[in-house]
Amino acid sequence: MLLTCKIGFSSTDSVMPLKLVEAGIPKEKLGLIAVPMIPIQVLLPLVISKYSTGPKPLNVFLKAIPYRLLLGVGAAFLVWITPTLVPDASKGLPITYVGLLLVLYGAHQACLYCMYVSIMAFFAKISDSKVGGTYMTLLNTCTNLGGNWPTILALYFVDPLTWKQCEGGVEAIDNACRTSVERDLCVSKGGKCVTTIDGFYIETVICIVIGFLWLWLWGSKTIKYIQALNENAWKLAKRKTDKR
Repeated sequence: MLLTCKIGFSSTDSVMPLKLVEAGIPKEKLGLIAVPMIPIQVLLPLVISKYSTGPKPLNVFLKAIPYRLLLGVGAAFLVWITPTLVPDASKGLPITYVGLLLVLYGAHQACLYCMYVSIMAFFAKISDSKVGGTYMTLLNTCTNLGGNWPTILALYFVDPLTWKQCEGGVEAIDNACRTSVERDLCVSKGGKCVTTIDGFYIETVICIVIGFLWLWLWGSKTIKYIQALNENAWKLAKRKTDKR
């Protein structure tokens, strides 16, 4: 469960910031968006902890997943509308666009902290105190690994999923600009490789579909099952020693 629960968010979390930068939004502007979120990031764990300290802390985790998946639609919309709302980022960002960024980022942080606080509460509940922090470290490592490998795949598949076409030039070329050779050929003929379908949108849809299928077919049942287990099921078995 820990290794697969973040597949549905991988495109939004890893590719969207890069697409905003590609659309012309400066990195420092995106960095400043995080400043107003600091009070929210401080208060969210305090609020969420009230609902994650009971016998079923993963209920919060489970309820946050659909909302975080749907934020992928908002992320794709934001990337799509960025060139229209911000034709020239050097002149500053419009208030409307900043508002959209803050709303989307705030909603993302809320879902992120709901999942993070609840999963940490569950780890603290089931960890065997006999081995100290080693148990929680192992669980956290699995959680981090479950977020890293989908990110790598999401970044890798953006370009293969992107559709481009060579346009312009002195000759009509049936060139999809898939390889460096095709791109060089397009430029040599006076053309330009133009993106017709950005792979980010295709990847976002695929990730959202995978995320909901994971939740409905396996994730929800698995989370409820492991949460219902007795705490003794998570304890390390005592090693029997021979008495002579």
